[in-house]
Amino acid sequence: MRDPMGLAEHNDRLFEVGSFVVAFMLVAVLRAVLPKEDKKKAGQPALFLLLAVLFGAVTALISAEARVGRITGFLYTFFLFSSSARSAVLLLLDVLLARRTHKATPVIFRDVVQAVVYFIVAILTLHTVGVEPGSILTTSALLTAALGLALQDTLGNMVSGLALQMQRPFDVGDWVEVDTAGPHTIGKVTEVNWRATSFMTHDMVEVIVPNGMLAKTALRNFSRPSKVSRRNVTVTSGYDVAPERVTEVILAALRDTGGVLTDPAPSVVTRQFSDAWIEYAVFYFIDDMPNMLVIEGRVRNRVYYAFQRAGIEFPFPTRTLHVHEVSEETKKRSNDRALEKRDRALRCVDFLDVLPAEAHRALAAEVGVKMFAAGEVIVREGDKTSELYIIDKGEVLVEILKGGETVPVATLRAGTFFGEMSLMTGEERKATVRAATQCTLLVVDHEAFHHTIAASPEIVERMSEVLAERQAELEEAVLSSPDRHSEPMVDRSARLLSQIRGFFNL
Repeated sequence: MRDPMGLAEHNDRLFEVGSFVVAFMLVAVLRAVLPKEDKKKAGQPALFLLLAVLFGAVTALISAEARVGRITGFLYTFFLFSSSARSAVLLLLDVLLARRTHKATPVIFRDVVQAVVYFIVAILTLHTVGVEPGSILTTSALLTAALGLALQDTLGNMVSGLALQMQRPFDVGDWVEVDTAGPHTIGKVTEVNWRATSFMTHDMVEVIVPNGMLAKTALRNFSRPSKVSRRNVTVTSGYDVAPERVTEVILAALRDTGGVLTDPAPSVVTRQFSDAWIEYAVFYFIDDMPNMLVIEGRVRNRVYYAFQRAGIEFPFPTRTLHVHEVSEETKKRSNDRALEKRDRALRCVDFLDVLPAEAHRALAAEVGVKMFAAGEVIVREGDKTSELYIIDKGEVLVEILKGGETVPVATLRAGTFFGEMSLMTGEERKATVRAATQCTLLVVDHEAFHHTIAASPEIVERMSEVLAERQAELEEAVLSSPDRHSEPMVDRSARLLSQIRGFFNL
């Protein structure tokens, strides 16, 4: 009959060899299946396996019954099991689970799983070397209770972090607002670990919030269910302007504003009536939270320029007293200088040169001034407006719609003008004109020009001749029309004369 002690020793040897082969095979498989950028993770189980070999060799050289032999034997078994356990965790989380979810496993979940696995490995190792784990846990119950009380906040943060990862109210990369991090604090989630969650704010300041506190507060996730979120700014105007007019001007100002979505469309709500003004809430949608403050600034800039052009003033508090005394003579000199400047600016419009000096100056007195921010549309192709614009400062870009695409055709600078055909004949705009930089424009509208030519109707014929020549030049230089000579100049002039008289009822 075979010796039972020898059989047990033989089985132990087989178990050790089998465990080593399994650990080695797991490391080899891990190296083969891990993505290229993650292959370095296989180094840890490989290191554990190497340590197991070293401690196993030391154990084989000394007596297993000696104290040092028992310690090295324990370490050999622990590192051998740890190598297999670490390889199994990496295969589960970084290969199987990652390929199924197409997302990286949360750090806190990885840490908790790995801690549980190492704890199980330690228990199995103790049992393998003949130590009963229950006796150790029983004798250390008091120590465990003391540690539990000391680490209750830490353990609470860890459990809360695990709960957050299971519920997943946000992911790394989401933009979130957290009340506990301070009033109106918005940041991008950069890390979630077992103790806390880190956010990077617009000020490039890292805010770290303990998970226990985060689990108790309200979260606003701007990245879910989509990246589209609504923002708002507050605008005020005086009681002398109807709310419908203010709403119309603001919505027109938000068109083509960079970062503001057209779908869903912006909206304006009359919020309240105060002692000095009417307050409006301007709501708009964005899908670019990193540039939230930049877009908010653009919205306010556009509203400012739109109010300036529409003659809507931002009201002062009624308690403000303005004391600014100006003599009539000083005011007259200032008005004369402004009128002289506008009169000189009108000299760049060639077809207005036929006006008598008195009529030219009278027209300059009725010229308006409008400002546009860079990127704003001044006139749009197809619009039926009738103003002539003279560029006083800045540059504008002329664009036409060609083949379904917007094509730039010219850049106009200070001292040039556009919109003469719409002013004179009322025809729709042939191109879109957009402010390339901040622009100040002088505006001659239909009513002001009607007063001028009604007083001197005989100049209309000369204007039609100048316009006919200018129109032919524009067709050649800007629109590159091959049929520019198809209409004789005399006929073109006569046609324009008829259109002008009909438009102004002359």
